[in-house]
Amino acid sequence: MRRRDFISLIGSAAATWPLAAGAQQPEQVRRIGVMAPYAEDDKDAQVRNAAFLQGLQESGWTEGRNMRIDYRWGTGDVDLNRRNAAELVSLTPDVILAVGTPTLEPLQKATRTVPIVFVLAPDPVGTGYVKSLARPGGNITGFTTFEYSIGAKWLELLKQIAPNVTRAAVFRDTTTSAGVGQWGAIQTAAPSFGMEAVPVNLRDAGEIEHDIAVFARTSNGAVIVPGSAAAVIHRDLIITLAARYKLPAVFYERYFVTAGGLISYGPDFLDLFRRAAGYVDRILKGENPADLPVQAPTKYQLAINVKTAKALGLSVPDKLVALANEVIE
Repeated sequence: MRRRDFISLIGSAAATWPLAAGAQQPEQVRRIGVMAPYAEDDKDAQVRNAAFLQGLQESGWTEGRNMRIDYRWGTGDVDLNRRNAAELVSLTPDVILAVGTPTLEPLQKATRTVPIVFVLAPDPVGTGYVKSLARPGGNITGFTTFEYSIGAKWLELLKQIAPNVTRAAVFRDTTTSAGVGQWGAIQTAAPSFGMEAVPVNLRDAGEIEHDIAVFARTSNGAVIVPGSAAAVIHRDLIITLAARYKLPAVFYERYFVTAGGLISYGPDFLDLFRRAAGYVDRILKGENPADLPVQAPTKYQLAINVKTAKALGLSVPDKLVALANEVIE
């Protein structure tokens, strides 16, 4: 080979090396933390997580290719939630998804720098997580569950489906400020519906079973289950006790109704998880959580279990059936 041709060959090959090397570079893998207060094998928690993953995939994120997820699951244990928060922050993720107030509280204490997107947390301004809904102002933003005023809607639904009800056992999670806030709102609204609100703490199964048995000794009672991780953990027991003592029950989420509960009204949780994935995507692409406004639910669901109503001797009003998103016969 002539010297001139050899030099030309080496030059052209060298010009292609940076392109070839660039093509072989793997994508940067971003790290996402997810902290949830439920057990890992909770089927409904996995359905919600699947909605979150779907939202990420729609934005171009694939686990194992350009992102990885570190999960920390809880079981309603406050100390475990604190340890999980510390462990997750120590991994220095690019962003954390915080599911519910039981995870958001310890995460806020663990870091003021790692971006956090919350979902299923009511009243983030009143509880001090953000400065305002429009301008959160720190490292936290996300999607609220509902306003405390939804408690009046639950009371109204009880009166519509069980007009004789005069007392409501309200499940209360005293370990979070949100749990206390929800109880306070329901207690305040109850007299306007001719009802008395009676608190039932969600500390453990034995206490729940004892308190409901005592409550059921007096007639015209019902049950209200506001949103909380503890209610999810004890949902089978709560549904069983409501059936055992013939107590009409209103829940904040439809899966209680599909599992045998009477009626539910609340936001579309899967939609909130998909939308939270959108905020995670925007933060991973460089946006600041301080500039992302806290958003409220845009979709609500009413679910009724007619089979359960019949077992309780109740007749579901036609207007409720017509309004329901889901009716279980």
